[in-house]
Amino acid sequence: MTEITTVGLDLAKSWFQVHGADAQGRPLLRKKLARGKLLAFFAGLPPCLIGMEACGSAHHWARELIKLGHEVRLIPPQYVKPYVKGNKHDAADAEAICEAVIRPTMRFVPVKTIEQQTICQLHRIRQLLVKQKIMYVNALRGHLAELGIIRARGLNKVSELMRLIEDAADDGLPAKIRGQLRHLVEPLRDLHHRLAEIDRELGELAREHPAARRLATIPGVGPVTATALAAVIGDIGRFRSGRHLAAYLGLVPLQHSSGGKERLGAISRRGDAYLRTLLMHGARAVVRIVKARPASADDWIGRLLQRRPVNVAVAAQANKTARIAWAVLVKAEDYRRPATAAV
Repeated sequence: MTEITTVGLDLAKSWFQVHGADAQGRPLLRKKLARGKLLAFFAGLPPCLIGMEACGSAHHWARELIKLGHEVRLIPPQYVKPYVKGNKHDAADAEAICEAVIRPTMRFVPVKTIEQQTICQLHRIRQLLVKQKIMYVNALRGHLAELGIIRARGLNKVSELMRLIEDAADDGLPAKIRGQLRHLVEPLRDLHHRLAEIDRELGELAREHPAARRLATIPGVGPVTATALAAVIGDIGRFRSGRHLAAYLGLVPLQHSSGGKERLGAISRRGDAYLRTLLMHGARAVVRIVKARPASADDWIGRLLQRRPVNVAVAAQANKTARIAWAVLVKAEDYRRPATAAV
């Protein structure tokens, strides 16, 4: 009897589309399932390969289906799109997933554990709060600029503006405007306290998590970046080398080569944008330290800055940080600075 060996599952909020095929790829099942009946349906199927797009709730459903004895693979949505035939709808998406999941060269997203998702969620909350803080700061600066009050740029200079509004000194600021601007100052203080609390929690995680503790020994990597790297990377064994990890994070040149002629552009910016941003910020701090001290013969960043702009040096340092992170995780050792290294 022909059995279903491969299933393409198109995820949604309430209704899920299932496409099942046998070992030869012949379709045997097309079914629409309600959310509450999904696990019961797959519990009645023999163990098979299930493909899903790596989207919202995908990791949750993957863990639940793995408990039922199935093999689950998550596919980046952009890799599924070429297999969609005809118009796009849920049934066509499920069929495309079923076809893409059995391709021998397909790339998959590893299923995250609850611990990984917990750390990632904390980082996403922090990212949202930082974005809101910048919005409030920009609004505050804009309103005060209308009144001719200008202060130096930078988030660390905002406290001066906040004190200006909260103090009752006679500085020419109308009382009514002062009261209105307090609607921006009070949320800013609350955001500052919430971010400080999250940073403390990330610091504790960085000390408790073995991989994050090792990553934090790398120059340019602090508790925030270390915990993000540990949560996103997961199993370091899936990367063949440090260059493979750097490419996964979008820190390698974008290629547009043809006819045997190589054309390399800026970094590809593929992969996790949040993690790449953290690495670039850390690299920028390392480059700033190198620029501030006397030149050294062993200072590769200094030599690079003599030939290339600062942004190129920052990207190069971020790439190097990713490669060092791979080596630290593979060897399960703390970073040891070479005797000739400048940073």
